[in-house]
Amino acid sequence: MAHYAKVDNNIVIQVIKAEDEFFDTFVDSTPGDWIQTSYNTSKGLHSKGGIPLRKNYASVGMTYDATRDAFIPPKSYPSWTLDEASCQWQPPTAMPDDGKEYKWNEETTAWDKLV
Repeated sequence: MAHYAKVDNNIVIQVIKAEDEFFDTFVDSTPGDWIQTSYNTSKGLHSKGGIPLRKNYASVGMTYDATRDAFIPPKSYPSWTLDEASCQWQPPTAMPDDGKEYKWNEETTAWDKLV
């Protein structure tokens, strides 16, 4: 079994699980294309040591970038930039790694510690 994302105007509108042969007889008259995605792919890595497929597992609302051949999540905040290796959005500064909880503050473009 494999997973496929229905992409219309570069936006994922549906994800299904199906046998490859399903598309031999499946008739879909709605706009868009079916693109294979891997449940085991995230941040440009394959969780089981295999070859990652399209950087991230697709989900509804993600963008498919044909140039990068990647599924990209919606941008979290305007100040964040796309990491080309993972196709994930990254903040301008990394979240502190001190075991405490933080929330991104777009107004200050910094991490606010949660109490």
